[in-house]
Amino acid sequence: MMAPMRRLSFGSIQTNMAAAFASLILLTVLLLGFIAYQLSTAAVRRSAEDYTAELVRQVNANIRTYVDNMRTISSLALNNRDVRSFVAGLDALPEDERRATEERISDFFRSILLSRNDIASIQIAGYDGSFVSDRREAKLNPYVSIPEQSWYKLARAAEGGIVVSSSHIQPIYRNEYRWVVSLSRELRRDDGTGVGILLVDLNFNVMNDMLSQIDLGQRGYVFIVSDDGNLVYHPQQQLVYSGLKTERIDDVLRRGGGSFETDEGSQSRIYTIQDSGFGWKIVGVSYVSELVGNKRQMDLSLLAWGGFCLLVAIALSVLLSRGLSRPIKRLQERMREVERGNLDIYVPPDGQREIGLLARTFNMMVAQIKELMSQVVREQEFKRRSELNALQAQINPHFLYNTLDSIVWMAEAKKSEEVVLMASALARLFRSSISKDRELVPVRTEIEHIANYLTIQKMRYKNKIDYRIDVDSAILDCLTIKVLLQPLVENAIYHGLKNKYGPGCIAISGERVADRIVFRIADDGVGMDEDMLAKLMRPDARKADGRGIGVANVRERIRLHFGPEFGLVYESEPEEGTTVTVTIPAVEPREEERCDKASGEPEGGREAAP
Repeated sequence: MMAPMRRLSFGSIQTNMAAAFASLILLTVLLLGFIAYQLSTAAVRRSAEDYTAELVRQVNANIRTYVDNMRTISSLALNNRDVRSFVAGLDALPEDERRATEERISDFFRSILLSRNDIASIQIAGYDGSFVSDRREAKLNPYVSIPEQSWYKLARAAEGGIVVSSSHIQPIYRNEYRWVVSLSRELRRDDGTGVGILLVDLNFNVMNDMLSQIDLGQRGYVFIVSDDGNLVYHPQQQLVYSGLKTERIDDVLRRGGGSFETDEGSQSRIYTIQDSGFGWKIVGVSYVSELVGNKRQMDLSLLAWGGFCLLVAIALSVLLSRGLSRPIKRLQERMREVERGNLDIYVPPDGQREIGLLARTFNMMVAQIKELMSQVVREQEFKRRSELNALQAQINPHFLYNTLDSIVWMAEAKKSEEVVLMASALARLFRSSISKDRELVPVRTEIEHIANYLTIQKMRYKNKIDYRIDVDSAILDCLTIKVLLQPLVENAIYHGLKNKYGPGCIAISGERVADRIVFRIADDGVGMDEDMLAKLMRPDARKADGRGIGVANVRERIRLHFGPEFGLVYESEPEEGTTVTVTIPAVEPREEERCDKASGEPEGGREAAP
């Protein structure tokens, strides 16, 4: 999933945001359009089905009215006095009177036909072979037996009930073959004895004209089928009879009412069925593809509106993404300025909450970077000055002059052994202070350095100064700052023991306490009162007292190398002496120093060896 998203990602955030907005808007529009299209299609189809059902109901009502009129005509004929005489029995009448009665019946039937053009003919076929119709001189078809006609048989079997036939060709008249629908019923006497069949033929063309005008789309139609499966009416009845067109007659008869849809692909049809109540089924047939007549127009409209919405979505997405990405781009440009080293950058926060918060955070970050860089510069400068001060302390010109002057004085006094001792101590003092430009040296080197220094000072001041060095051998390989103790020992000599009446002693000790190394430089000199001690411990001690220069230098070097949790602690009592406690972390020697030690290379380099 992530791989396709990465492939679809664009170069800039504005393009990505525009693409995202456009996709979301387009997806929403397409989804809403699809739902609206489906709902509209369903609504139009439902309306078309309701229209078809209503149309079929109207056709059914018209057919029922039509058939009811036929029944009314048949009842009117039965109530005619001459027809009742015919039923009562014409055999008992004289021939001339019988003929006159038949003529009056014929005239009566003719008068009905004159008022109803939808009736093709009315006739009575007696069981005794008599035949009376609306035509006085009716010429019957000699090749057709009336008792063999289906309408005749069905009416006789119905014993007085009305029988409505399907559409058929009436062949009883010579040279006349009309498409009719026949309504027939048996004429019965009062004792229930049947005497003949009353036949009313309806003009099929009238029904055809009425049903053919039904509009159910370009290919929709209405047909009528009887309960026995025979077609009463179908606009393409000949095609159905010839097998070129099929209808779901069995499904229509099985369902009896309602509607069903066939599964014929693009030719699927919906059958809507109404029962006439007298043995006919009125069926409306609609093609599914025509129910939504304007489907193509709807498709084109959907495409047109979809394209318009896509253009609007793209335009809105570009405008929105440009507005949202503008502050981000401005922030990006400021970041590039910072990358090029320009820290005098300020991004004005705008009104957008997240972007404004990001701009404020960026400004704070740049300010902190600037402050940290300034702090690093200050610390490096101070460190450089501290190293310079340490070097100056190491090669103090007065110390060097006095030492060399002592060597000369001892040489003139022929004290060769003392000359050798002091000169050797001076040489080792300078050699041990050289440590391949490394700031950290082993404790062993620092102790050798301070031992050489005290040897020289003891020879200069003779019995005035004595010293003891007691350092745990377990910490000799640990690392400490180069020339860490000399400024403190020098302070003890020049500000503690030098002003003391009588000899003095400096005791130097070192031990490991947990993960720390603790050095103590204790003298029994003149000591300091509380005010002087407080001034010495102030951060600006170098400005307050000459002793404070070395103390502040050592304190700052410890802080820069090991952090503010390490440093110096002074304890002093006037006329009792002073003790300085130096605390540094227990730093184990690095591998390179182990190698130097293993190779026997002396600290300070070979070139400095005597």
